[in-house]
Amino acid sequence: MAISKKFPHTWLIIFVLILISAASTWFINGGEYVEVINEQGKQLVYKPLQNQPQTWQVFAAFYKGFVKQSGIIIFILMIGGAFWIMNASKAIDVGILSFLNKSRKLERFATIKKIGVDNIIITLIMLVFSIFGAVFGMSEETIAFVIILVPLAISMGYDSIVGVCMVYVAAHVGFSGAIFNPFTIGIAQGIAGVPLFSGFEFRIFCWIILNVIAISWVLWYARKVKRNPLKSIVYEEDVYWRARKSDNGEHLEYKTFRSTWISYILIQLALIVFAYYYPSTTLCIGDPKALESLKLVLPVIPVLALLFGLLSIPLILKSYHFFLLNLLLFTILFLIVGVMGYQWYVKEIASLFLAMGIMSGIAMSKTANQITKLFIEGAADIMTAALVVGLAGGIIVILEDGKVIATILHQMSTLMEGTGQMVSISVMYVIQTLINIVIPSGSAKAALTMPIMAPFSDLIGLSKQATIMAYQFGDGFTNMITPTSGVLIGVLGIARIPYHKWFKWVFYFILTLFITGFLLLIPTVFMKLPGF
Repeated sequence: MAISKKFPHTWLIIFVLILISAASTWFINGGEYVEVINEQGKQLVYKPLQNQPQTWQVFAAFYKGFVKQSGIIIFILMIGGAFWIMNASKAIDVGILSFLNKSRKLERFATIKKIGVDNIIITLIMLVFSIFGAVFGMSEETIAFVIILVPLAISMGYDSIVGVCMVYVAAHVGFSGAIFNPFTIGIAQGIAGVPLFSGFEFRIFCWIILNVIAISWVLWYARKVKRNPLKSIVYEEDVYWRARKSDNGEHLEYKTFRSTWISYILIQLALIVFAYYYPSTTLCIGDPKALESLKLVLPVIPVLALLFGLLSIPLILKSYHFFLLNLLLFTILFLIVGVMGYQWYVKEIASLFLAMGIMSGIAMSKTANQITKLFIEGAADIMTAALVVGLAGGIIVILEDGKVIATILHQMSTLMEGTGQMVSISVMYVIQTLINIVIPSGSAKAALTMPIMAPFSDLIGLSKQATIMAYQFGDGFTNMITPTSGVLIGVLGIARIPYHKWFKWVFYFILTLFITGFLLLIPTVFMKLPGF
């Protein structure tokens, strides 16, 4: 306990950052980028503005940050409430216990035993989420999976950091690799005027390198925690998760209610209606608006509706717990289809999980009042995580209202003048990395920085693809450490990991990725690569 008292609370850390941001508006000149049309076409030109010093606004930053991040905040509350309803059945705990017991049986094979079942599980889960990050830019969606994978990591003998790494870190390493990420590569290449998703061959190579580093790092840490749980930096905070693990549902009474069948029939009828209206789905890998992106037209929803209907019946006969696990599985499958086929975002995903929670309550034979009470309890349990996201949004609000972000970018961009290609790409990389701390949105950063850096690439004879790679890495790595990221703060809040402890753990990992990113940029300058 003595260690935790030496560090300020996460809320206090963020409020201090708001104060520092406000102080910067007194010393940094105001400015903005305006779009002008000249002989070269549309260009962003920096325009100085009068200073907008922020004073009392620091107290309004929480409110405005709450408004700015309202989508993620509501998403967290709805996810927390929905999973609290399902967790009341202990179905997820039963599923985790069953999964681990079956996995342990694989150790009878000498090769698997030598590698380690847990190592295989961690590696496969990380690869799946990394692919999601690289292909359709999974980020906010990771919040929902933290509630599942942190208990899994605890049950495997690890800590909450390993659980967060399996989903959040893996997805953002994939996000950094950005093979077909429409929210970063797609937008940046469109602004730079290069063929959409060209140069993906080298990005696949980069994605492999980054995942080797990430998975190796997590496996090393997981092994250390497994050998000695006290080595975990969040051992004290994980008391919450270990208490849940101790009540793993081994003594549950397995039964099926009449309401379980009612829940099944209601869901199946809804799926039949959806299958009728959406007989085929266009799954997009990349930007759905671009002709060049890979598109697959498949009868996904009818197939999922049929599978859910067939698989649910024997599971309901076994126990409503197994039906709920099946419901969770198909909720995740529909989430993937919704994101890749219908461009779902937090509103649709939150609605999907809310429906899952309500149907879970009905399947458990809970009354409407009981379901409501469980939802409120879940939202209350996760409220701290939601509120801290709003506070973190206040940092961006202060910098935007102070009109200093454009000035910071303009001053940084002047550092590239009169430099060679290698120095220029290095400066671009550093600029993108630093800008990402105050603008965590990849699409917003692309819209702000690429119109400035892409033309500069032409002037010095540097491939625009190299400039895009500098943006890609600069945007991706620091997402896992910046306190202005609502997703990161939300994930840490749900996992109950204090920000200062996460910073301490992840710093050298991010530094390793940063150096690796610099090394991967060198071939883009000195080698002729496909698409560059």
